[in-house]
Amino acid sequence: MALRFPPRLLSQLKLSRRLNSLPAPVSEDSEDESLKFPSNDLLLRTSSNDLEGSYIPADRRFYNTLLKKCTVFKLLIQGRIVHAHILQSIFRHDIVMGNTLLNMYAKCGSLEEARKVFEKMPQRDFVTWTTLISGYSQHDRPCDALLFFNQMLRFGFSPNEFTLSSVIKAAAAERRGCCGHQLHGFCVKCGFDSNVHVGSALLDLYTRYGLMDDAQLVFDALESRNDVSWNALIAGHARRSGTEKALELFQGMLRDGFRPSHFSYASLFGACSSTGFLEQGKWVHAYMIKSGEKLVAFAGNTLLDMYAKSGSIHDARKIFDRLAKRDVVSWNSLLTAYAQHGFGKEAVWWFEEMRRVGIRPNEISFLSVLTACSHSGLLDEGWHYYELMKKDGIVPEAWHYVTVVDLLGRAGDLNRALRFIEEMPIEPTAAIWKALLNACRMHKNTELGAYAAEHVFELDPDDPGPHVILYNIYASGGRWNDAARVRKKMKESGVKKEPACSWVEIENAIHMFVANDERHPQREEIARKWEEVLAKIKELGYVPDTSHVIVHVDQQEREVNLQYHSEKIALAFALLNTPPGSTIHIKKNIRVCGDCHTAIKLASKTLVNTIASNVELESAVLLASSWSKITPTSVMTYDAAKRSKLESLTL
Repeated sequence: MALRFPPRLLSQLKLSRRLNSLPAPVSEDSEDESLKFPSNDLLLRTSSNDLEGSYIPADRRFYNTLLKKCTVFKLLIQGRIVHAHILQSIFRHDIVMGNTLLNMYAKCGSLEEARKVFEKMPQRDFVTWTTLISGYSQHDRPCDALLFFNQMLRFGFSPNEFTLSSVIKAAAAERRGCCGHQLHGFCVKCGFDSNVHVGSALLDLYTRYGLMDDAQLVFDALESRNDVSWNALIAGHARRSGTEKALELFQGMLRDGFRPSHFSYASLFGACSSTGFLEQGKWVHAYMIKSGEKLVAFAGNTLLDMYAKSGSIHDARKIFDRLAKRDVVSWNSLLTAYAQHGFGKEAVWWFEEMRRVGIRPNEISFLSVLTACSHSGLLDEGWHYYELMKKDGIVPEAWHYVTVVDLLGRAGDLNRALRFIEEMPIEPTAAIWKALLNACRMHKNTELGAYAAEHVFELDPDDPGPHVILYNIYASGGRWNDAARVRKKMKESGVKKEPACSWVEIENAIHMFVANDERHPQREEIARKWEEVLAKIKELGYVPDTSHVIVHVDQQEREVNLQYHSEKIALAFALLNTPPGSTIHIKKNIRVCGDCHTAIKLASKTLVNTIASNVELESAVLLASSWSKITPTSVMTYDAAKRSKLESLTL
């Protein structure tokens, strides 16, 4: 939406800012004396019928008090009663009374009634326009807010910092994001760019657009900063996976003497969760405890999610137990934690407990319990919850169907999974066919795998994953000509396999590895450490599963190739560089191969039993159940130079 700013407004705005510093005139209604009229609650306890017979004095302050009470407590029906009485009073055309009524309706969410009050007002001032614009902005109607701001300017009214803050908020929510820079330029010309309220709104706008450099310029230009401006910039970097910058800003906020809000904590926990910065997240959590902050659901849910995604299920459960109040998001976070890490029976128990205490499961709850059943091989239970979801009136969405296909496929019932896809009421998505393709890889069903892959290629031709899975299916079955045909097709189509990498966090530093990584300065020590681990797990019955080697070489070379996958290198490095008793979290950007899954699970047992009794080895890619679907828990961020080197490697 194009915004037109009349030139004469600029000088008026600068003048109005000087006038705003003058003392306001005192009206006759503002005298500090006791008013003799019935209780403020009178109208709030009456019905419209009783109102007509009541003696209510015509006093502006009385009406204002009642309307403010209706506004604060969202008493829309009582507010309408007050409105009806005002229409019969001498204040029916009073501009201040009209603004108060407009604000009451807007804050109560009745924007159509607010609009009617606005249209019937014989006179309007900038407060009138600001109130309506703010109402639209606060209730997710950004287009209306921008439209009325345009009209406000055309009628010659000068916006103040609160008007501009509301309009900028609306622009940030407007999907096209077409007028953010225009509004910023207008604020600069009017002299509001360094205002903390306007600046905080601009910060939020630019961070939502992903324009972090512009956001930083706004932040640096602020005359003063408040907790809102700090939180806006922190949240922006957190949303954009700039976790290190968000943490740096958090420390700057503390140095400047500002107290973090639950919004600050939630942003940081979310950022640490998405990037795997568990130790930094623990530091923020420790500061939160030290500050005496209560663990409310808003921040607590993101904290629970952070521990869960990092594989610290025990800590996630402790957070859940300590929440002062649990909402459906809290329960879903716990269910998801158990589901993703293979604790299917526990997830089912907590789902039933959720229903028992009266929390109604939503579509996310059912998705979590279906995922848990799928990962743990609970076919009958999973099918029961799928049917229960429909009985509860929740219409299954695409991801529910994906999970049911995964449930059937993992159980080996591939024909039933195919029938389910063919009979579902929606058009199968690429993700649904991918679930069937993965099941075919797991159960080595080449023909059905090729059939599923063709559907995926048609629906999502740019995704390299299905090409790699089909290649693996052919290669593991010894069909090297078909495998070569898939690789040729990938090359001709320009589809590139995502480079696999694993990483581990040690002493607040992220160490990243790729397969056969020979660049690391500790590579010889890492190789020796893995040989030690390999010898121990072979004693427990480990046999290399060379079907996961997709290169056409002899058996001996396959076994050697298998032992230097990135997650095994990461484990050996972590064992070398962490003291006994440390928890090791290994993460990977793509699916972990079955051999690495088995090797790390056995390594966990032998390390706990023989190296140190207090060693706890947890891997975010290692799940407790052999049925577990091992998926990446976060996306690693690394600089462009490292990424370029990584992508140049042939894995």
